Amino acid sequence: MTSKERVFRAIRRDPRRMPDRVPVQFDLCRALTEHFAGELGMKAQYALSYYEDLTYRISANDIRTRMGSDCIVVGGTVARGYAPRPVAAGADARPVAQGAGSAAPGAAAAVTENEFGMHMKPTSLYVEVVKCPLETASAVEDVRRYAFPDACTPGRMDAAKRDIDRFGSEYFVIGDVELSLFELAWHLTGLEKYLMALISEEEWVGLLNDRVQEWTMGLCRQLVSAGVDALWFGEDLGSQTSTLISPDMWRSFFKPRYKAMFDELRGLSKDLVIIMHSDGAVAPLLDDFIELGVDVYNPVQPNVPGSDPRELKTKYGSRISFFGGIDQQGLLPAGDVARIREEIEIRIGILGEGGGYLLAPAHIIQADVRPETVTEMIRAAKDFGEYR
Repeated sequence: MTSKERVFRAIRRDPRRMPDRVPVQFDLCRALTEHFAGELGMKAQYALSYYEDLTYRISANDIRTRMGSDCIVVGGTVARGYAPRPVAAGADARPVAQGAGSAAPGAAAAVTENEFGMHMKPTSLYVEVVKCPLETASAVEDVRRYAFPDACTPGRMDAAKRDIDRFGSEYFVIGDVELSLFELAWHLTGLEKYLMALISEEEWVGLLNDRVQEWTMGLCRQLVSAGVDALWFGEDLGSQTSTLISPDMWRSFFKPRYKAMFDELRGLSKDLVIIMHSDGAVAPLLDDFIELGVDVYNPVQPNVPGSDPRELKTKYGSRISFFGGIDQQGLLPAGDVARIREEIEIRIGILGEGGGYLLAPAHIIQADVRPETVTEMIRAAKDFGEYR
C-alpha cells in the first residue's frame, strides 16, 4: 500500500477499505531538519514561504519521507528572485540556530521585511511580527491603497510543483494555505486593532477581509491545479482555555467566507480533502467545521478544554477525521520514551479506531525536542498503528 492510499483510506473511514496502519506526518524545525539531513547523508532543501514561519512546513519533504512520513506538504513561496529586505539588526540580535526562523543556522537575528510589508524578527523558536503594514489603517482608502503581494507571481509555485512531480504519485500531498483569513488579516493590522475593528464592524475591515480571501483563493486555485490531494487551511482561533473570538462572531464574519471558498474549490476538484487547522480550545466550532464540509480537523491539541480523545471520537468520529493529537508542549520535550509510547498507543487506540486518524504532533517539532525522541515517536507510531 502506498502512503497516498494509506492516508486516503484513513481519512475516508470506510470499514471495508481500511489502511494497513495509521498514517504518520510530522514537521521539523530547522535545527532538527539539519540534524536528520546529516544523519541521512542528505542536503536539506528549504522553500522560503511568503510567511516565514510556514517555511518548515513546506521544506525538506525528501528528508521527512525518508524518515517515515506518509505525507508531503507544499505551499506558496516568495516570488522568484525575492529576498526579505533587512530593516534592522535589533539591539538583542542573537544567533538563531535553534529557531524556526528563516535565517540560516548561526545567522544574526536581523529584522527583515517580507512581501506583505510585515517586519519579522526571528526568536529562539518562531519568527514574530514586530511591525504591521496596516497598523495605522482607519478608512477604506487605507486598505484600498495597500499593495497586496501577487498570489500568482512567477515562482510562487515552483517548489510545490517540483515536489508534487517527485513525490505525488506515492505520497499524500497537502497544500498549505495557512494564515487563511482571520490570522492573516490580524497579522496585517495587529491583533488588538483588528479585533476592535471587527467588533465595531468598521467598513475598512470588511474590505480587508475581502482582499485576504482573494489572496488565499489565489494560492488555493494554483495548488489545486498543481495536483494536491488536500488543502490545509490555518486559523489559530483558540487559546489554551477558549476561542479567541466568540463562536457566534466566527459564524458571522468567517463561516460564510469559508463556505464560498470550499464551494468553489470542490467545484474545481470533487475529491479534494479539506483540512482545518486551529490551535487551542476550538471544540465549540467543530460542528460548524463539519457543516462546512471540512474532512479533517487538525491539530487536535491536547491539554485544552474539549480535547479529550474519547469524547471527540464518540461525538464526531463518524463525521470528521482527526490529524495530530501528540503533545509537543510537554510530552515530546520531556523525552520520556515510555510515556511517549504509552500516549501514542492510547491515541491510536481511540482516535484510530475504525480509521479516521492521521497521527502527528500537534505542532511543528521544535528544537526543545531531542532528535532521538523524534525517532522514537515515529517508531512507536508504526509499532502500535497496524490494523489487524
